[in-house]
Amino acid sequence: MSREMIQQRQAQFDALAHAISDDDAIEFWFARELHEPLGYARWENFLRAIQRAVESCRTAGYEESDRFRGVTKMVGFPRRFG
Repeated sequence: MSREMIQQRQAQFDALAHAISDDDAIEFWFARELHEPLGYARWENFLRAIQRAVESCRTAGYEESDRFRGVTKMVGFPRRFG
C-alpha cells in the first residue's frame, strides 16, 4: 500500500473518530460507521468479524469490556410523519 493511500485511509478513520467530551484524549469509533470503509458491504458480515475479535480477546486472556463496548447508537427518523 502506498504512503498516499495510507494517509487517505488515516484521514478517513480520523474523520470517523469520536471523543469523550470530558477528555478528548479518549477516542472511539462506532462499528456501524467503520464497516464500509473496512470493505464490508453488509453490517452482518462485519458483526461476525467483531464477534471473532471479541472471542480472540477473551482467549488471549484480555478483559473483553476493556476493549469492546456494547453500545447502541440511536438512529433518528426522517420527519415525514404528520
